[in-house]
Parts: sequence; structure tokens; C-alpha cells
Amino acid sequence: MKITLKQIQSFLAVAEAGSFSLAAKRLNTAQPALSQSVKDLETDLGVRLFDRTTRRVELTAAGEEFRHSSAKVLEDLEHAVEGLHMLAERRRGKLRVAAPPLLASFVLPQVIASFQASSPGIAVQLSDVGTEQILEAVRSGRADCAVGTFPPAGDDIERQPLVRDSLMLFCREDSAFAARDSAVWSGLAEAPLVTLTRDSGIRLLVEVGFESVRIEPRISFEVTQITTALALVEAGLGVAVLPAYARAAVRGPGIRALPLEEPVITREIMLLKSRDRMPTPAAQSFIEHLTRALRRLAAG
Repeated sequence: MKITLKQIQSFLAVAEAGSFSLAAKRLNTAQPALSQSVKDLETDLGVRLFDRTTRRVELTAAGEEFRHSSAKVLEDLEHAVEGLHMLAERRRGKLRVAAPPLLASFVLPQVIASFQASSPGIAVQLSDVGTEQILEAVRSGRADCAVGTFPPAGDDIERQPLVRDSLMLFCREDSAFAARDSAVWSGLAEAPLVTLTRDSGIRLLVEVGFESVRIEPRISFEVTQITTALALVEAGLGVAVLPAYARAAVRGPGIRALPLEEPVITREIMLLKSRDRMPTPAAQSFIEHLTRALRRLAAG
């Protein structure tokens, strides 16, 4: 059976108009072509749909039944096409984003707010989880995209660099460092350091920085969360070396973030997405909002 959309549209037009000539005018087509289209449909279905006389065209019982079902099919198709147009225009849909806790807490809320202001019909679902859970969410399709700093994740996941983030020195406003425009690694030799634990990629970069100037850090506190490190800095218990985007977690004027040089140590914030699934228009728009926000943070 090779029933076409054109055949169904022709049949419904005739059924509504009660006339082949009127239906042809409404469809802006030639009457012989319309009649042939309906005749082909009857042949494909194996039933007569209209009783034809010299004066009028009436639906048969089979035609009346087919009218209801085919009209519903056409209506559903129109709704489906409209839905796709809405998705393409970012007026409706759902976007699932995964990110580590700091980015999810202090960076993504503003990004989501900006995105939803421009695309109010898109519902955003945010998962604040660890790296392994993020990778699994992207692989399984539970997340449309993810943002963070990730090691190579296999051929099934695409890694797209968004922005290069540099390590910075976070200190209190009344610290001796705060009067400067920048800091150098060698200048941290005697500073009490608040650092993250060794299972953090940030901690590994901090150790690279100290090793590059051949000094041992004076570690005062080892903590798991960046927010805890910042709270300890604000309390005057040390300084911390953290990524630039940690500035989004600073509340109030009590902490300064200084560029850390000699050497400058950077890392890339990545967008992760599955190679097997095309990003939706909504995801593409969200990525643009996210990239702009991260670049503002990185630039200070």
C-alpha cells in the first residue's frame, strides 16, 4: 500500500466540499488530477469512498469511516510538524545539563537564567554530580551536554574546549598580597596555603606550580570543596590557589583574586556531548550562553 499525503488531502477536500470541482479550486489544482488522486486512493484501499452522480458526490459508509481516521492522521501530522518547528525555533523542549558542584552552584544558575529568558519554552534540568557520573550521563543520554574539566573520555564522547581557565591566588582584602596587581608562585613560599585534597585535578596543578619554582607549600588546610577553601580564606586562615571561575563563588568584598604568574598555569573548561547524538538547537543556544559567561569569568 502506497497511500500518499496528497491522496489524503485530495480525499478530505472532496469530502468537505461535496464536489470535485470545488475541491480542485480550493486546492488550486486541476480537477482531472484531483479525480485521479482520489481514484488511486480508492484503488489502494480496495473500497469505493464516494458515490458519484451527475449532480453530487456523497461519501460511502467506508468513505465516512476513512474520513474520520484520515483527518485525525493529518491533524496529528500537522501537530508533529508544528512541534518540530517549535523545537527548531527553541520555543519548546527540554535540555539536560550535567556539571560538577562548583560550576553547577555558582556559574550555571546565571547561565540558565539568561538562556531561559531568551528561550522560555525550554525546560532545563541540571545535575550537579562528580566526573564519573557526568561521563556516564552523557554516554547514556541522560545528559544532553556537560561542562567541566575532564580527561580524555573515549571515542564515544566529544570534548569541545570552551575557554582556557587560569589558576589565581585568592586572599583576604587585608592580606599583604591584596595590595598587588598580581602574584608569583615564588612569593607563596611562606604563605599558609588552603588547598584541595589530592584527588582533585586542581590540587595536581597547584603542585606543578610549586614544583616549577622549587619550593614546598606550607599547607594549613586540605579540603574537598572550593567553597570551603574560600570560607577559610575569608576567615584569615590562609590563601588559596584556585581556578579563575571560583570568583563566581566569592560572596561580598572580603576576598581578592589575583593573577598568578611565573608560571601562568591554565586548564581548559570543556563541553562534553555524545558523538552519536546531534545537539538540539536548544543545546546549541545554551552552549553559546555558557561560553560567553565562562569567558567573562576568565577575563575578570
